[in-house]
Amino acid sequence: MTRAVRSTTASAITVLRLLAEEAPPSRFEALVRDARRGGLAGSALAELEQATELALGVHSLFGRHEQREAGLTALVDTARDLTLPYDLDTLLKVISRRARRLLNFDMAYIGLLDPDGESSCIRASDGDTTALNVGLRVAGGHGLGGVVHGKAAPSWTADYLGDDRIPHSEEIDEVVRAEGLHAIMSVPLQHGDSVFGTLYGANRKIRHFAPDEIGLMRSLADLAAVAIEKARLLDSARAEVTELELDSSRARTYLTTERRLADVRSRLVDLVLDGCDLPAVAAEAAAVLDGALIVRDADGRTLAVAGDPPPSALDEADIAKAVLDAHAGRTPVRAGERAWVASAAAGSEALGALVLVPAQPPTDKEVRLLHSTAQVCATLLLIQRNTALVEGQVRDELFDELLSGRRLSARLADRARRLTVDLTQPHVVVVARPEGGPQGRAVVWASSYAYRMSGLKSVLDGSIVLLLPGSDAGATAKAVSEELTPLLHHPVTVGAAGPVTGDGAVHQAYQEALRCVDALTALGDTGGYASPGELGFLGVLLAEDHDVDGFVQSALGPVLEYDMLRLTELTHTLEVYFASGSSATAAADVLHVHPNTVYRRLERITELLGPTWQKPDRALEIQLALRLQRTRHLLSRRPDGG
Repeated sequence: MTRAVRSTTASAITVLRLLAEEAPPSRFEALVRDARRGGLAGSALAELEQATELALGVHSLFGRHEQREAGLTALVDTARDLTLPYDLDTLLKVISRRARRLLNFDMAYIGLLDPDGESSCIRASDGDTTALNVGLRVAGGHGLGGVVHGKAAPSWTADYLGDDRIPHSEEIDEVVRAEGLHAIMSVPLQHGDSVFGTLYGANRKIRHFAPDEIGLMRSLADLAAVAIEKARLLDSARAEVTELELDSSRARTYLTTERRLADVRSRLVDLVLDGCDLPAVAAEAAAVLDGALIVRDADGRTLAVAGDPPPSALDEADIAKAVLDAHAGRTPVRAGERAWVASAAAGSEALGALVLVPAQPPTDKEVRLLHSTAQVCATLLLIQRNTALVEGQVRDELFDELLSGRRLSARLADRARRLTVDLTQPHVVVVARPEGGPQGRAVVWASSYAYRMSGLKSVLDGSIVLLLPGSDAGATAKAVSEELTPLLHHPVTVGAAGPVTGDGAVHQAYQEALRCVDALTALGDTGGYASPGELGFLGVLLAEDHDVDGFVQSALGPVLEYDMLRLTELTHTLEVYFASGSSATAAADVLHVHPNTVYRRLERITELLGPTWQKPDRALEIQLALRLQRTRHLLSRRPDGG
């Protein structure tokens, strides 16, 4: 073997030894340098250089294999990491961090398409140094993302800002400049054939990406796409579970509310079945509703009040409108700023209304409870009305018997006790004669009024006759006139008599009240009201018992009492004054006193009888009373009168 062959063989063995030792490339380069210095030349040197070049190629191949193996190992670890149950935002951050470490990027980020597909938004980023990246919205077709979405394939550049092939946009370029980025790689995130986002990797220096790096990034994107879809499905499932839990909670809340409403409705119905009245039902409902509650009938009259509603919250115009709306809509409505109104109806008939003034704005449950309370009150009003119809027939029969003047039969006396008509207490008889117009409304009003006042009513000869508890006939006549006249919109003449006790006196009081009505008509006072006491001496003439004492007392009582207590002569002065033609000077001559004395006495009389005692009508009554008083005095002095 020649020396050259031995040298070549030794060089080859040295190269193989270095390759086996996984020596760095610098050792191979040093081997060639040493051979040149040692005088190796010609074909032997060429063979050594070729062997070294081949060894470096094998060394590079081993390096790439190791890098690929490391990348695949990291990819497997990433795949294992992505199987954990992340929510979508957390998963995107994990993918960004993994992509950055996998290929030694300075920065990695992810953009997802909007539902409309017209633009995308950067949802996660790792390695960023500004706050400009996350949340950046990019219009479709711009940047590397636009290229990726259009081709559904990876796209990359070694220097983004200097690459004219990329469709630039000012928003993206601003972020790239702010982050100092140069090399950028983007790969599509796909579900089937549909691209829904982009995975980006970037370096802050110029970098040329190898095919293996692009393939590794594409593999990571495929894994990430599956994980993102899984996370989306998981988020959707979680949202559905949350919605189901919320629905379940709502259902439980609804059932609890319904049970409470049912319990309250049951208590209200029990009150009705136990015979409780409207005030008791209203009080129970007001306590639950935490407010003041007013129950009104169909005409707007108050039937029951629970609590103390502030007057400022009760605008009658708003309430009247709300009553109509509540009845039409079959649901409570708001009236003004604070009040709520519910219709108490039976079918299409409005029986009344409930007005609630709550302490706080009512909840939906409380509004529904107000509606339920209105239904219970409607039931109670309907029961009361039907009961009143039945009782009304019995009451009418009882009153007709009393007006006839006959003694009550045992049957009617028992009914009177059951109807709580106590004839041992004072009652007033009222006769109301409508002057024109139909009487139907007056009869309906009379039934309601008699029921409210715990009295009796009848209709005789076109007039309404009432028997009402009370002791002031004049005040009762006034109350009836003031309520009935506006309702009928035409005059109503009202007469009243009483008070009377016992069943036998009702007929007599009826006759007196009827004569009062006739007297008012005869005097031209149609549409007025009066009792015998208010008609003065006419009342004495109209009264069945001719109550002279009562008339004298009503006309002269204060003067008579003053004379009796102080031993004065005011009564005698009045007689002389009227006898002298109402002349104080002439009266002074008759009385043998100074005129000033008469004037002082007349001033005292004015204080006792009032400033109108000298008016013609009043003066006539006083003179008649003086005559009756003198006549009684003279009669009492007769021998047979003592």
